Amino acid sequence: MTLIDLDQAATASVRRQVLEAMWPHLTGEYGNPSSTHALGRRAADALEDARGRIARILGVRAAQVVVTSGGTEADNLGVIGLALAAIAAGRERHIVVGAVEHEAVLAAADHLARWHGVEVTRLGVDAFGRYSAEELEALLRPGTALVAVQHANNEVGTVQPVEALVRAARAVGARVHVDAVQTAGWMPVVPAAPGGPSTTAGADARPDGVAISGHKLGAPKGVGALILPTGAPVEPLIHGGGQERDRRSGTENVAGAVGLAVALELAEAERRGRAATAGELTTAVAARRDRFVADVLASVPGATLTGHPTERLPAHASFVVPRIGGEPLLIALDERGIIASSGSACAAGRDDPSPVLLAMGHSPDEARTAIRFTGGASTTQEEWTRAATELAASARSLGVS
Repeated sequence: MTLIDLDQAATASVRRQVLEAMWPHLTGEYGNPSSTHALGRRAADALEDARGRIARILGVRAAQVVVTSGGTEADNLGVIGLALAAIAAGRERHIVVGAVEHEAVLAAADHLARWHGVEVTRLGVDAFGRYSAEELEALLRPGTALVAVQHANNEVGTVQPVEALVRAARAVGARVHVDAVQTAGWMPVVPAAPGGPSTTAGADARPDGVAISGHKLGAPKGVGALILPTGAPVEPLIHGGGQERDRRSGTENVAGAVGLAVALELAEAERRGRAATAGELTTAVAARRDRFVADVLASVPGATLTGHPTERLPAHASFVVPRIGGEPLLIALDERGIIASSGSACAAGRDDPSPVLLAMGHSPDEARTAIRFTGGASTTQEEWTRAATELAASARSLGVS
């Protein structure tokens, strides 16, 4: 039985080109980039080349790229590091965090509240999981230190009005962190301001921190990046030898950085290719997804699409299916060769209702029936169609007809 992977928002397979680019730095070119001998200098050169390539794809300067161990660390450094630096510079101990953020952002905000006396205000969402700039404006204070919002939601796929949210935060001088882990490779990531952090009110729509993760793009797990403005004050989370321009100490993951650079380049080439052939960068991918959504709604009684119907990630479809628990449905699909999920992989194994769906107004019982399908650029219409057929069959086997 051929498996169909529709859980690619959790992780994508590593691309062959990425592995080939990394291989020399895992074998003969294994030097420590902090060493001054020839082997170390070659490692340092490879690291800086990868940093420059990452920067070019994201439209920023190489000095803005902080290589991390993944999206979670990038989010933690963006939230905790930027907030503490802002507070040290005189901002109020107050931050605003979106209610449907990834656990990495929510837990980082909770850390600030518990250990640094920071007041955390939650920005709610509408029934589609979307933030409102007007609601954000009502929560902001003249001294708010930080606003943390996502570019797109990892569970329901809703794309946020990031530019409007950033402008609202900038109007009171707050710093902004954006979690772009799910959007990197699919759409342009909002770049960080190259000239330094904004310290005055204005209409600047560029955030201070942008987090990305390699394993969503075809790089290995264990590498990501935080994009910061050049010279932006940030309190490090990891202390030691002062690597990454004193923002993230520790021996750098040269092979991982190379892999991230290549994965970003490949994703950008594919994105531009789709734009050239389909008129819009994700039209063809979204069209296949939309047909899958229509098939599911027509064949699975009671299934309801969650998230925004149009402002959503192009290969992302999520539903609630009343009367069926999400886990039994996932098990039935797995037995039929369809890999899906009930939401965030970082919350897997818990029976708690999805906080994202609760924030969107779903009842706890309904939120426990969540199921998420996330494909890739190469997921075919035939694969989407087979997934819809197997989902309907699985629902019938569990008593829904």
